[in-house]
Amino acid sequence: MGNAVRQKEVGTDRLPDNLLKKGKKMKVRWFILFLICLVTAINYIDRAIISLAAPAIQSDLQIDAAAMGIVFSAFGWSYTVAILFSGYFLDKFGPRRVYAYSLIIWSAFTFLIGTAKNVGTLLIYRLGLGAGESPSIPTNAWCVAEWFPKKERATAVGFYTGTQYIGLAFMTPVITWIIVTFNWKVLFYGAGIVGFLIAAIWHIFYRNPKEHKKLSKEEKDYIVNGGGMIGSEDQQPFSWKRIGQLLKHRQIWGMFIGQYSIMTTMFFFMTWFPTYLIQEKGLTMLETGWYASIPYIVAILGTLLGGKFSDWMLDRGVSTGTARKLPIIIGLLLSCSILGGNFTNSANLVIVFMSIAFLGQGIASTVTGALLSDIAPKGMVGITSSSLYFVANVGGALSPLIVGFIVNSTGSFTPALAFVSGVALIATFAYIFVIGKVKRIELPES
Repeated sequence: MGNAVRQKEVGTDRLPDNLLKKGKKMKVRWFILFLICLVTAINYIDRAIISLAAPAIQSDLQIDAAAMGIVFSAFGWSYTVAILFSGYFLDKFGPRRVYAYSLIIWSAFTFLIGTAKNVGTLLIYRLGLGAGESPSIPTNAWCVAEWFPKKERATAVGFYTGTQYIGLAFMTPVITWIIVTFNWKVLFYGAGIVGFLIAAIWHIFYRNPKEHKKLSKEEKDYIVNGGGMIGSEDQQPFSWKRIGQLLKHRQIWGMFIGQYSIMTTMFFFMTWFPTYLIQEKGLTMLETGWYASIPYIVAILGTLLGGKFSDWMLDRGVSTGTARKLPIIIGLLLSCSILGGNFTNSANLVIVFMSIAFLGQGIASTVTGALLSDIAPKGMVGITSSSLYFVANVGGALSPLIVGFIVNSTGSFTPALAFVSGVALIATFAYIFVIGKVKRIELPES
């Protein structure tokens, strides 16, 4: 009986080696991951290039720090509200159509930002961008849960989370050069056009595993036996009653607090960070381009290491709770190091502290995506992820707004960094004391 139990556990978490060897075509899921990474890269470029353009926009449109904080925050509010409905659209239409239409919408608003003439039109276009991008993270979580066995999910999430920062890591010097040489409007025109092209690529090539003609039986069996959710026949219809049942579980509330913190840190970097380097530390625009790229590069490393470390522990028999929660806790503690920027005027040391903080954010955000796939009730990946990221993006919406008002009222970023660090510390305690045992949530039958 003991052997039977162990074999059952191996069937779901550790797959037989002979199953891997039989497959002649075992690469389709990695091509799907490439598509997810491609979409995610343009997604985060579109939402974050405003942080690099912000000093030029403020000067051109005569916007003060408080008003710019509202502009930054506008994206987060529309994103947060719209994400409530993204789970419904995902469950109804599936990721192929939802992502394609979403890309077209947010690319149009990205292009329009380049035409903004005043703070009012800038706000409207940022609101549209946020609403258009809202299905992105729930769709990524859905695709990974559908296409990857449990033991590969954190690695897969690590790859697409890493691509959140790739464009900004390697394009930041180029982007700042474009701003200095031409103007900030060119950035948004170009990013919008690229988004339209990627929308076409996604719609042409993405299929779910049941529909993909090039998916071999061996790879499909590998995914199914590893806990992948092939197809969408088990998806539960959206209902407020189901969400109410979901919210009775402490695992969800612990993740709410943790993801709120993760997004607070992320949105500081994606909104105020370049302005902080220029106004608080005295860097020029071109210097900021080079210095600001470093934390993004380090964050990529964090996303890859976090996912690999989590899956490595899981593959060696460590409990799911430890394999998922430990990297997140480590990442949140590292994020607290952002406070170190308050104690030095050295640009190099500031970047060291910021890089450590963003490294931690990358680790935590990656493994959170895998943890979500592990605990979401069967057939409710879309609803669960949209609920989680609704709460998380309240942090994304509030963070730039709070920082903007702090800077406007105090004339300094010092208390703003203390705010970001404090939120990360609270989230650490949530993962230690609130979440409890990690297991898939089971809800009463409808």
